[in-house]
Amino acid sequence: MPRAKKTALIQARSMRRVPTDAERKLWNLLRRRQIGGWYFRRQHPIPPYIADFACIEAKLVVEVDGGQHAESSYDAARDRRMKAAGWTVLRFWNTDVLSNPEGVARMIWEVLGPLPDPPPPLAGEGDCGVKV
Repeated sequence: MPRAKKTALIQARSMRRVPTDAERKLWNLLRRRQIGGWYFRRQHPIPPYIADFACIEAKLVVEVDGGQHAESSYDAARDRRMKAAGWTVLRFWNTDVLSNPEGVARMIWEVLGPLPDPPPPLAGEGDCGVKV
């Protein structure tokens, strides 16, 4: 594994252990496929960055920002780079997540929509070999 990727994984694991209050609250809404069946990961490396939350299937990043992010040119450049790589980026303020978590979850759902139906099984698959 390349050194940069290994470093990002170690940093992501460390960040998972000490979430902010807002990250913890939002994670409680995102985990276990609670938003339309979509699967999210927290503190997910998207080199060279680590996203607060990522839905890989939909290529959606959800960031939870505190006051240090106000008018941040770093965040704007980060968002541009993620968008150029095909990711959609949503940002929410900590205060919004803490005061209106259901509203934040609803906004995420509106971007994601319903989970697509799985493709049908290939011919000869799906019956587990059971003949009736």
